[in-house]
Amino acid sequence: MTLQTKVVPSLREAILRAGLRDGMTLSFHHHLRDGDNVLNTVLAECSLMGLKDLTVNASAIMGCHRPLLDFIEDGTVTGIECNFMHANVGRSISRGLLKREVIFRSHGGRPAAMERGESPVHAAFIAASAADAAGNCNGKEGIAAFGSIGYAMPDAEHADYVIVLTDHLVEYPLMDASITEDRVDAVVVVDSIGDPKRIMSGTTRVTRDPIGLLIAEQTARAVQASGLLRDGFSFQTGAGGTSLAVASYLGGIMRERGITGRFASGGITGLLVDLMKEGLFETLLDVQCFDREAVESIRENARHGEISASRYASPTARTAVVDHLDVVILGATEIDTDFNVNVHTDSNGVIMGGSGGHSDTAAGAKLSVIVAPLVRARLPLIVDRVGTISTPGEDIDLLVTQYGIACNPKQAELSEKLRYAGLPVFSIHDLKARAESITGRPARIESSGRTVARVISREGDLLDEIRTVMG
Repeated sequence: MTLQTKVVPSLREAILRAGLRDGMTLSFHHHLRDGDNVLNTVLAECSLMGLKDLTVNASAIMGCHRPLLDFIEDGTVTGIECNFMHANVGRSISRGLLKREVIFRSHGGRPAAMERGESPVHAAFIAASAADAAGNCNGKEGIAAFGSIGYAMPDAEHADYVIVLTDHLVEYPLMDASITEDRVDAVVVVDSIGDPKRIMSGTTRVTRDPIGLLIAEQTARAVQASGLLRDGFSFQTGAGGTSLAVASYLGGIMRERGITGRFASGGITGLLVDLMKEGLFETLLDVQCFDREAVESIRENARHGEISASRYASPTARTAVVDHLDVVILGATEIDTDFNVNVHTDSNGVIMGGSGGHSDTAAGAKLSVIVAPLVRARLPLIVDRVGTISTPGEDIDLLVTQYGIACNPKQAELSEKLRYAGLPVFSIHDLKARAESITGRPARIESSGRTVARVISREGDLLDEIRTVMG
């Protein structure tokens, strides 16, 4: 390698130069979501090279990463750390395929663990849609542009060795570098880092379901009644259909009342881009793009800013974006009568998700709202105790369902404001009884097998454990 270039002839050569050995940790990011090629490609090469006992530290394990199961079976991978795990992989992990316990963190907890030395990374593999020969790179340019590269920024900062993989090599210097050359050790040019059309995986459009729309309308009215919807308002919502509908309804209220929000943050969608373009929000703070409209916007609009996962949500940062949030809209697999929320496992205890930024934003926002149907697939949303605690109840303020709203008992003043606005407010126990009058009281599945995963709080403490399931 000359002083002028860090480009190496092959992925294998980069792995050799990184000095990877059995038992080391490799990191990856998921900005290409279900279109990512990099994690599978790197692990396949490691397997061919005979490397064993590796730990994969990924910001998320997506559905396209199902080949990871093959690398677990052949002994290449024996450890996983992640913030989210798709059911394609989670089902086998829940049955005990991985001998070691998965470590689940949040999007803010992951960089914090690196900062505290609790999660060392020996080699970071960073997918970049554009890079130069020195390693300056971004996700905004090239045929596989995916937008913000925020989840990879802490990896570049903390890993012992940083390898950029790109399918679009440009002349030095790449001016709009999200990760700069002083953080990069090697560059590998590959045929494809992935399919950007599959960034928009899952539901990333406003729901048309009448129940979802009713929940969204009630939520927007609740936010308005809280008093937080005013000039300078800050907001985050997920990419689910109901959550996006909340943003749409809030946009209507802001439009009608002449309210201008300061910023929207988190994973950014085309809907939020449209609200910014209309002038309803001044800026967007983007750690991940959820669709092509967001990718185009972050490339072209100076008011659409890219942020790292550390700046987004790390509890070790001096401050983070989540600490400035007024309102966050979140989903739930289930919620219990203490307002603890589960987004890790389904009703059978099978791993099918993860906190992502759920617990980070709930802890930081002035008002954290769970939106979900009271009954889903003939199962009640509200239970006595969630199967897995993803976000502690002390950080949840409000639950909105199609049958009514429940306030956390600590929010007595908010409850009065909602009642004054004419909203249907009930205790969470009343809503639980309403759900069970529809579904009956389901038998609770008690997990008694070995621990297959540990859920770590954003501060680094054990929050819960996930055990094996049968079948």
